[in-house]
Amino acid sequence: MELRHLRYFVVVAEEGHFTRAAERLHMQQPPLSQQIRALEQELGFELFRRHPKGAALTAGGEVFLQEARAILANVSAAAARAARASEGTEGQLSVGFTSSAAAHPLIPRVMRAYREAWPAVNVEFREGNAAELTEAVAREKLDIAFLRRPVSQPPGLQFHTLLEEELLLVLPVGHAALAKHKGKARPSIPLTALRDERFILVRRNGAPGMYANLVEACVQAGFVPNVAMEVDRMLTNISLVAAGAGVSAVPASMQGFHSESVVYCSIRDATSALGAPLTLVCRDEGQTPTMKHFLKLSLRQAKQR
Repeated sequence: MELRHLRYFVVVAEEGHFTRAAERLHMQQPPLSQQIRALEQELGFELFRRHPKGAALTAGGEVFLQEARAILANVSAAAARAARASEGTEGQLSVGFTSSAAAHPLIPRVMRAYREAWPAVNVEFREGNAAELTEAVAREKLDIAFLRRPVSQPPGLQFHTLLEEELLLVLPVGHAALAKHKGKARPSIPLTALRDERFILVRRNGAPGMYANLVEACVQAGFVPNVAMEVDRMLTNISLVAAGAGVSAVPASMQGFHSESVVYCSIRDATSALGAPLTLVCRDEGQTPTMKHFLKLSLRQAKQR
């Protein structure tokens, strides 16, 4: 049984006449009658009672008409959904992000713009550290991820730097290094002023890029930093600094957190290596239309910032 047999049957049932149905189908009447006969033989019962004025549905034909219409409608709907999926206007998309990446205003702006442009796409979110998200994208468990500096660059992945921002030191309010900078909107502190401090940094396996660069910058400044605590998320280290447990460093876009308890400072002797990039990670091959739309929109939004 083929879909065309169902369409022939539905048209004959609607017209109640083989000749009129053949005209509507743009075919000859004898081949149409033969197709319906073949369908009846396959089903094992008659669909129509033939009479001089046309054809009327049998009891079995009445039931089969409902089912045939439902099948054709489902096929049509499936084809429409498949077409929308092939265009990227419908489907699924999974997006991951680190807490520090999500803190940048570009990320919610991208997500809002994507939802407005493609509201029929179901977007799922996942939070993790840079290592987890990169692995998830590589293993096709995640479509796209936003993170800071990549911790690794496995083959088969694309890494798009959306922007670069300043890495800021985070000191508790009242810290001795701030004494000479009262009244300044953003003090500028040399790393050497933190020689004897306890550093609170994101774990190496979560963000080794910025972590390692900061440690290296301290070594270049003449001291090995005392890393007293390592945490999983950048929001956690800001909270610990606010509690007076030590000092830390975060991207500039995170400076609104705990602003009553901490002070965000520029690094006076910072180099380009101490920047805080915002990176989008996706697969090089096998990108779905929804992924392609999201990538293009993200790159476009990053240029408009």
